[in-house]
Amino acid sequence: MIQSRKLIAAGLAGALAVGGSLVASGPAAAWEPRKPVEFIIMAGTGGGADQMARMWQGLIEKKDLSPRPFIPINKPGGSGAEALRYLQDKEGDDHVIMVTLNSFYTTPIIQEELGVDVTKFTPIGRMALDTFLLWVHSDRTDITDLGSYVSAVKAAGKEWKVGGTGSGQEDSILTAMMENEFGYEVTYIPFPGGGTVAKNLIGKHIDSTVNNPSEQNEFYRAGQSKPLVQFTGERASAYPDIPTAKELGHDIEYYMQRSINGPPGMSAEARQWYMDLFKTLFESEEWQTFCAEDGINCNEFVAGDDLAAFHVAQLERHRNLIESVGAGAITGE
Repeated sequence: MIQSRKLIAAGLAGALAVGGSLVASGPAAAWEPRKPVEFIIMAGTGGGADQMARMWQGLIEKKDLSPRPFIPINKPGGSGAEALRYLQDKEGDDHVIMVTLNSFYTTPIIQEELGVDVTKFTPIGRMALDTFLLWVHSDRTDITDLGSYVSAVKAAGKEWKVGGTGSGQEDSILTAMMENEFGYEVTYIPFPGGGTVAKNLIGKHIDSTVNNPSEQNEFYRAGQSKPLVQFTGERASAYPDIPTAKELGHDIEYYMQRSINGPPGMSAEARQWYMDLFKTLFESEEWQTFCAEDGINCNEFVAGDDLAAFHVAQLERHRNLIESVGAGAITGE
């Protein structure tokens, strides 16, 4: 009897050992955040990137898409240099992602001493190609179209103040493109975010801006500002009566990429989880409605390696743009 009990005990121990090894060697649980995710915004509060990031954060919470919260953190310093350096220094961290602007390209090009190589970052997904319009205060009754705008700017010369986000960023590039095209010079005034730019136009501290729609629409709908031209290939449905620069004979077309990227060395499992998450957000009714109402191009979700290729092409394009207008023209030097 004692011998039998010993044999039974030995058999149970062996079964437990085998069971334990089977559990240990089974498939690992799918990756998901184990702590709050830092959602870095490389611009100030109130601008397009900030609005979008906080909208996505709200949708993630509302739809219960993540076991841990996303925490928006604005890092606008140095025309996005602060955010870029922060993300690069978070190499291998699966709990930090960033929503980008075109300063994702321009700031590392202009600020070589920053030591940031964005091609080393982890591309997750492109949510939109945001658009630009030329805006003036609605009180400017003397300005009704692009032609009268150019005449007013030429008459004012350097007294004309154009507000934009940062120095050497997308707004200043577009402003420099217009200076080259129309043969005038303006005074460019940089602000930390598009929301601040919009408020300064309404406060008449600046004379015009090339705000994205999401940054200016609140004031436009209130009748305080008016768009004159769109810098898109075709008229956005949200602005059916506003011509494009191309329609008017000026080859100026420019977009702002809104993409999500992780630090260098993010794990493949985390990258896939974020790609799936943002594809779900991209396809949501809430996001598509926001895009349609604000005239933003959200026709295609570009992810992973395709987004990496897009970044490489845009880096080259922005190098060429900076070379054509001159770095000094877009940094105010």
